[in-house]
Amino acid sequence: MSKVLIIGAGGVGTVVAHKCAQNPDVFNEIVIASRTRSKCDAIAKAIGRDNIVTDSVDADSVEQLVALFKKHRPDIVINVALPYQDLTIMDACLECGVNYLDTANYEPKDEAHFEYSWQWAYKERFEKAGLTAILGCGFDPGVSGVYTAYAAKHYFGSIEYLDIVDCNAGNHGKAFATNFNPEINIREITQKGKYYEDGKWIETEPQEIHKTLNYPNIGPRESYLLYHEELESLVKNFPTIKRARFWMTFGQEYLTHLRVIQDIGMASIEPIMYEGKEIVPLQFLKAVLPNPKELGENYHGETSIGCRIRGIDKEGKPLTYYIYNNCSHEAAYKETGMQAVSYTTGVPAMTGAMMFLKGLWKKPGVFNVEEFDPDPFLDVLNKQGLPWHEIFNGDLEL
Repeated sequence: MSKVLIIGAGGVGTVVAHKCAQNPDVFNEIVIASRTRSKCDAIAKAIGRDNIVTDSVDADSVEQLVALFKKHRPDIVINVALPYQDLTIMDACLECGVNYLDTANYEPKDEAHFEYSWQWAYKERFEKAGLTAILGCGFDPGVSGVYTAYAAKHYFGSIEYLDIVDCNAGNHGKAFATNFNPEINIREITQKGKYYEDGKWIETEPQEIHKTLNYPNIGPRESYLLYHEELESLVKNFPTIKRARFWMTFGQEYLTHLRVIQDIGMASIEPIMYEGKEIVPLQFLKAVLPNPKELGENYHGETSIGCRIRGIDKEGKPLTYYIYNNCSHEAAYKETGMQAVSYTTGVPAMTGAMMFLKGLWKKPGVFNVEEFDPDPFLDVLNKQGLPWHEIFNGDLEL
């Protein structure tokens, strides 16, 4: 028997719960917990399975998390709460002897800055406790790392150039909305860009570097260089990489709204006083923007995310390789009630937990996904709604 505890009841948490419920042979018991229990109850009701229970927890509180873990005694926690809460959840896991998985690395509330150092520092404690912590098991980070590991295992003697490309060609009909938590999304996009080249990190201004890329079944889309956390772990775990970059598409209307939001100070994370109360402008903005969880019904189009890799194959010849997935917003909504951005994060999180519970991704310590065997993960991903495709020696434009 196995029990999984899902912390978070947003769009991604909803998808994770649906996908776990679809695999009762692995996930015998499911607990969904968040700050607002009614959100968890709504997910459980929509799924309609008798092996799901709900609870409430403030994931900022180690004390509350410990009480929750002791009450339910899960085998693994799937953390799809906020990145601010990664460390409190990891602390509670260590105290209660629970294994851990998340989809995004830790970042402090008071600074738009993310890196793995805070979580990598837990490695020795998880090793001594005999517990597994799996970091960044969404799509990007997540599947992007597994794709890279798969390419290294099967095709490349040396990976030299890595470009992770992320296109959302969907249309939700809103003037401005973010596809996941607005606070996290806007912090990520408005900070400076960064990429890795020749052993060092090169910083850029936000959206400074961009170019038009072609995406399968979608066509040309303007793509912007951002910093994304999986670059940090991938250049560490694949030291032959000479250059690693991350690209994401944005429409001009989105960027115009974003520019105005920044210009009038609404993207700020510095607290201000308003009518005698301290508020954070970006958190207030989050409250008035459309809820990403409610975008799915009218969302059309698809996403396309993949890895474009160049290097030397196992026979010593140059090789260009593209591995990717396209995901339909309509199909994701029909299956789970959520749009494709939530779906492409939630399915890999469930898959990573499945890998752990089957004993395939299970070893003491703290690990990024590319440090595990990619084959069983990608085999499950193919069957769970995110089939992947390969192009060999095609023109990848990069």
